[in-house]
Amino acid sequence: MDLNLKDKIVVICGAAGKKGSIGETILRRLVDEGAIPAVIDRNDRGFTYVDEIKEQGVDALFCKTDVTDPGQIESAMKEIISKYGRIDVVLNNVGVNDGVGLDASYEEFMNSLKLNLVSYFLIVKHALPYLKKSKGNILNIGSKVALTGQGRTSGYAAAKGGVLGLTREWAVDLVPFGIRSNAIIIAESWTPAYDDWIKTVPNGEEKLKSIIKKIPFENRMTTTEEIANTCLFTISDRSSHTTGQFIHVDGGYVHLDRAVLTEN
Repeated sequence: MDLNLKDKIVVICGAAGKKGSIGETILRRLVDEGAIPAVIDRNDRGFTYVDEIKEQGVDALFCKTDVTDPGQIESAMKEIISKYGRIDVVLNNVGVNDGVGLDASYEEFMNSLKLNLVSYFLIVKHALPYLKKSKGNILNIGSKVALTGQGRTSGYAAAKGGVLGLTREWAVDLVPFGIRSNAIIIAESWTPAYDDWIKTVPNGEEKLKSIIKKIPFENRMTTTEEIANTCLFTISDRSSHTTGQFIHVDGGYVHLDRAVLTEN
């Protein structure tokens, strides 16, 4: 199916993670569809990724940005507009489950919100005049933690709950401008960051098996490709009447009765 994303300017925040991360996988799929990614991230890998993309004959831009700094976000958005003059999609993908719990300081909690929530607001705020012109759309990457809790991660849980609130608020707010706003909710997906985390857990292999057993559909983790494919469909005009939705790409993790489904 042609998603009609060719030459669309997609601002994607958090796409310079390690190869195989969710953001990097979405980035590669955007390029496969001929979209033009404008990457906002703090990691220098973004320069390498954009060089690789240009070698494929697709234009791209990397704006090295600390998204906890409002001034840097504003500068990045100005750079994108200076080069392309328009924005068709904002795809917010920043997310660090930083373990900021109830024992954290006020500053640590606020920093978690700045990274995982406030950055979403600021990116959309600066993109909005151009989204209005293009009748573009917004896609926020969320987490099941906002709905299920996890324990010992108050900052991340609050931020991701806020992301879902903003998704619905923007869907309502932007109806008059023909702008759609949706969120993808992820549960358990195998990424380099997940691999790093499981290695820090006592009896990590046993813990991983226990997690996978609780994923109802096929007892396996969601692949980053599956997440990316759903993202691309959602931002495309093939989803032209979908707005205000929380789309779960999680193998039934959040909603299905795992206790029943995993009994064989």
